[in-house]
Amino acid sequence: MSTILITGATSGLGRYVAFELVRSGHVVLAHGRDPGRTERLVEELRTEGDAEAFVADLASLAQVRELAAHVADAHPDLDVLINNAGVGAGTPGSGRELSADGHELRLAVNYLAPVALTRALLPVLRADAPARIVNVGSAGQEPLDFGDPEFTRGYQGFAAYCRAKFALAAHTFALAEEVAGTGVAVNVLHPATFMDTAMVREGGVAPWSTVADGAPGVLALATQDLGTGGYFDGTRPARAHEATYDREVQKRLSAATDQLLAL
Repeated sequence: MSTILITGATSGLGRYVAFELVRSGHVVLAHGRDPGRTERLVEELRTEGDAEAFVADLASLAQVRELAAHVADAHPDLDVLINNAGVGAGTPGSGRELSADGHELRLAVNYLAPVALTRALLPVLRADAPARIVNVGSAGQEPLDFGDPEFTRGYQGFAAYCRAKFALAAHTFALAEEVAGTGVAVNVLHPATFMDTAMVREGGVAPWSTVADGAPGVLALATQDLGTGGYFDGTRPARAHEATYDREVQKRLSAATDQLLAL
């Protein structure tokens, strides 16, 4: 059985997946932003199996790195990381928001946080290979503007969300190549379209599917050997935005990411 860290586990898809994993006998490290909600979740999870709470605000890169340090320290046996936490498009017409570090919020939480967390936990995952990294992406992908990665001009919440998910997919493919042969598999998926979550409802969208529809893809990638460097639509192998596979785009993204994380 695996030791699995899942971010954004207190609601929506993350919560559903956490219960499925703990019931299957895995040790679940449940991350949440709110200490009370995270503790309550873990109390519930423990009625089904083995779980532990980890609290951090992923809009703060310092807290992301502290989370990684706490997890690595408490669980050197970590073998699966599910980067699930995310911020949606926001309420219709809402303006650009900033993270604790002054980054555009959607880029910060949906892209920079999982990249920073993954980088910090990679040594632990490599030491425990075979290991898996599952990035919860989206079919909504829009190329990042390298001239304005922080989206300071013509900001739109949904476009910001799609740009961050584009970056996450491109990063996934580059990372899979980088760690090829180490026994660490890295994949990204679109779990399901407009699931019934607070994030979707806040965006003013009537849900099309349930979190139960989105869970099988995440669970499969977390618990089965499905190769590496793949993009999945639910449980089916699919194609991400064509530009995410472009080496030049990946290189520019990597340089921009290093710059943003160093700020």
